[in-house]
Amino acid sequence: MKHARIAFAVTAAALVLAGCSDADSPAPSASASTATSTISSGSGSADSSPTPEPAPTDASDKTSPASAGAKLTVTDIRTGRHENFDRVVYEMGGTGTPGWRVGYVDRAVQDGSGNDVAVAGGAILQVLIDGSAYPFDSGVEPYSGPNPVLAQPGGSVVEVNGSGVFEGVTQSFVGVAEPNTPFAVYALTNPTRLVVDVAR
Repeated sequence: MKHARIAFAVTAAALVLAGCSDADSPAPSASASTATSTISSGSGSADSSPTPEPAPTDASDKTSPASAGAKLTVTDIRTGRHENFDRVVYEMGGTGTPGWRVGYVDRAVQDGSGNDVAVAGGAILQVLIDGSAYPFDSGVEPYSGPNPVLAQPGGSVVEVNGSGVFEGVTQSFVGVAEPNTPFAVYALTNPTRLVVDVAR
């Protein structure tokens, strides 16, 4: 454990010196992988550094408004494994900052069509990203897969399913292993990301 802490501290210092983001750095080196046990399931790199936000503490709904005139399109979805939580990252392109409404639902139902969405796991977190736009409005190429994004077995996040846009909202579902697992939600910039951390 002592060696893992030292490796992590050295890696964190290198990332700060390199000007990397605290929460979403490039694919980690071997020593960083040992310290954080991070994976990447989407097309981008995993988010390997510790979260700058408080750890997930409860399972209540989380909400925050989007900036005025936001036009954002999801361009990547990925998952990461950390010591005490699993992370889901929605990377976005376009303008503005996202809002969100995230909470547990009994069923995954697609907005617009009303169709059920199959989501693996013992519970379903619905992620609604406000301030979303179709690609022709944001000028950004949308996320093209894989779908679902499968997480590493044995964690709290099982999979992430969907990133469809309907009436200015991106809808996605996170399959969680156990009901009422605490989670946290926040946005990061450079690039714009919505982050969902689910406790383990």
